[in-house]
Amino acid sequence: MKVHEFQAKELLQKYGVPVPRGQVAESPEEVEAIARQLGRPVVVKAQIHAGGRGKAGGIRLASTPEEAREAAGQILGRRLVTHQTGPEGKLVRRLLVEEALQVQQELYVAVILDNAQAMPLIMVSDAGGIDIEEVAATSPERIHRLVVDPAIGFQPFMGRYLASKLGLRGETVKEAVQAMAGLYRLFVEKDCSLVEVNPWVITTDGRLLAADAKVNFDDNALFRHPDVAALRDPAEEDPLEVEAQSLGISNYVRLSGNIGCVVNGAGLAMATMDAIKMAGGEPANFLDIGTVNNVERVVNSFRILTSDERVKAILINIFGGMARVDVIAEGIVRAFKELEVRVPVVVRLAGTNLAEGERILSQSGLPIIRAGDLGEAAFKAVAAAQGERTPS
Repeated sequence: MKVHEFQAKELLQKYGVPVPRGQVAESPEEVEAIARQLGRPVVVKAQIHAGGRGKAGGIRLASTPEEAREAAGQILGRRLVTHQTGPEGKLVRRLLVEEALQVQQELYVAVILDNAQAMPLIMVSDAGGIDIEEVAATSPERIHRLVVDPAIGFQPFMGRYLASKLGLRGETVKEAVQAMAGLYRLFVEKDCSLVEVNPWVITTDGRLLAADAKVNFDDNALFRHPDVAALRDPAEEDPLEVEAQSLGISNYVRLSGNIGCVVNGAGLAMATMDAIKMAGGEPANFLDIGTVNNVERVVNSFRILTSDERVKAILINIFGGMARVDVIAEGIVRAFKELEVRVPVVVRLAGTNLAEGERILSQSGLPIIRAGDLGEAAFKAVAAAQGERTPS
């Protein structure tokens, strides 16, 4: 789960990480009032779940409260299109108004999970303010990493080591160590998947501040953190993904292709997506209905896919172990009865109660395109999405 920048900074403050003075606003009038209260030049920042806001015109500098109000009027209600939003962009509903900083140096710091070692990793760089991927590609020597064993936790000497790699001196080292300790505690205590500050700036008056912040959370741990779950903004998420979650389909991710997938098991779902691409097509989603014998789950999967205007064909790939093929077949039949299924449907079934599942589909009279294996199913789905006739 993602949160807005202003929410991330509120969390950072609770963990002792200094941030610029500022407030969130939802109207030009509020922006002007906040700018007047801050009493100095401000930055007006669009609050959306995407990077690249500055390049898209979503971050403006204002020297006076009147300029801040004018900037707010130009950003609020606008759809920002960045490299992370897709061509549809994201609607700006809130703005963060902060003191403008006089920056002496821009740094980078993040806490992530090192999957190879199954431990938290603190990563710093003196090349803040730009994409860390670009730094890794062009100047990898400027990125410094330190794995933290959870049994030991973050220790001051670790922070001092990383501060030395950034070339920090004097009182700034102490501030940096305290900030890194706070970021690590936030990462661990709130079950984060990412805590990132970029840029982490040193101002001309010697302050070390998180000028921008990104915090992502592990969805599977949200049940332990109702305070974090309350920060969720469904308006920033794909409407179909939100609907899928409300229907009990938590493992659904919308993609940009045109072949909808209904699969049981995450590994099989990934293999199905690969097979579609190998056949020359593009998957419209990742959808794992799970290892359940639930007709309603199948119907709801169809409900989501038939609501996606990009979907031109549906591929159902079921390998029943604990999940029974006959239950899946009943769900397919019921979906056709309850919903308006206007696109071709390709079905590949294997596993438990296969004979009964085959009987249910054959007696249904539905215009289903059958396939004997995954490769055949993928090719038939791609052909169907392209409007080609395929044998059923």
